[in-house]
Amino acid sequence: MKDYIIFKNLEGKYITLPEYVEKRKAAEEGESKKAANGETTDKETKEAEKAEVSEEKKETQDTDASEPDKKCECGDDHKEDKKCECGNDHKEDEKCECDHDHEQDSSTEDEEAKKTIVYYVTDEKQQSQYINMFKEAGIDAFILTHNIDQPFITQMEYRDQTIKFQRIDADITDNFKEETEKKDQKTLTKNSESMAKLFQKVLGKEKLEIKVEKLKNEKISSVMTLSEESRRMQDMMRMYNMSGMDPNMPGNNETLVLNANNKLVQYIIENEKSEHTPMICEQLYDLAMLSHKPLEPEAMTRFIQRSNEIMMLLAK
Repeated sequence: MKDYIIFKNLEGKYITLPEYVEKRKAAEEGESKKAANGETTDKETKEAEKAEVSEEKKETQDTDASEPDKKCECGDDHKEDKKCECGNDHKEDEKCECDHDHEQDSSTEDEEAKKTIVYYVTDEKQQSQYINMFKEAGIDAFILTHNIDQPFITQMEYRDQTIKFQRIDADITDNFKEETEKKDQKTLTKNSESMAKLFQKVLGKEKLEIKVEKLKNEKISSVMTLSEESRRMQDMMRMYNMSGMDPNMPGNNETLVLNANNKLVQYIIENEKSEHTPMICEQLYDLAMLSHKPLEPEAMTRFIQRSNEIMMLLAK
């Protein structure tokens, strides 16, 4: 059936699902080859990694020599014996005391990773920022603006276990990020932690997740992402008039992605204690939300008032 269904893409053309999947697979293979070539040609990085590994091994050996062997609660030394008196082979058993089959969980994750992601758009105007990002990266997406499209794509996923539909604002993939070295990655992690504390305090949202990434487009200051599973849960709740439930419950947490290449984001990272930083944080959050979903009436009122205040500062 899917061979005869046509979808409208970002260019306004109509293509079938197999055609889209074929293009996505070709693009992913090209990205994998490019990444592999980058790894083999970067000799300096490899040599540095080898040096780090050798140092870590040396430290581990020194630690093992100075510290006694660790034993588990049953009293056995599992370094020497694979099995202990409790009857479990801690190195080989598939199941642990928590009754989870970790090998099965791992295989499920592998199956999910192998699925081809089919991106889609539900509102061309509201998600225009994400659409522009996709076009710049050369990634296509389907236009699915009708209410019936949501249960339809769920049925498509059930019929074909090799594909997974995902809205374009569900995640920021590596296609939109700059390649970062190990040193830069540590800086981004540190900035993410400091920005998380700052935004949670300013916005009063303790469960808000913050990530600082280097996006290729420096004009983009902030974007909001929500996983496909969480968004579908929210849609289901709205469908059954359950919108009054606790917004802090699992599945309702968005992730705010800040662009480290944007000058405004760089300003708040370097000037956390500035008098204007809280106002900028609130504005960055609302701008990201506007591209994600409509603001609530009170939030929109505050956004307009804040915008006027910012323009007054510029006029001084």
